[in-house]
Amino acid sequence: MKYNRFEDLPVWQDAIELAVRVFAFTTRPVFKRYRGVQDQIERSSVSVSNNIAEGFERGTTPELLTFLYISRGSAGETRSVLHLCDRLPGFEDLKFEISDLRSRAESISRQLRGWADSLQNSDIKGQRYLTDKSRRPEKQARERDEFLKELEQIRNRKR
Repeated sequence: MKYNRFEDLPVWQDAIELAVRVFAFTTRPVFKRYRGVQDQIERSSVSVSNNIAEGFERGTTPELLTFLYISRGSAGETRSVLHLCDRLPGFEDLKFEISDLRSRAESISRQLRGWADSLQNSDIKGQRYLTDKSRRPEKQARERDEFLKELEQIRNRKR
């Protein structure tokens, strides 16, 4: 499937949902004792979706790949902070929520890895490189296929 806007990407939508849930998580009173941890997990979770968006908008596959890996790193950072929370005093009643957030961040990381792997194995250079000249062979192939379909339909009607 081809996506024209980063907002339509399922992984970006999942990343936004992760950040929303992290912000809900950090409203807990225990974070008054851990302001640095709160700031770190909020910033890393927001970074996941922001880097997906920035990479997508750059218009080249190499830049997109760079930002996908940065985003993946931010998902890992989010998970790391959640592991810390799991071990800090005061978070004992939040084990389920911590586990759920970690699972979401891990899922996003897997999605990003799959996307990056598929891009690394493709010849796609990116939108920035699409010119009339580079689009011409694709257009010609599409027109040829349509013409052949029409010929086939005409041939079938004559039978």
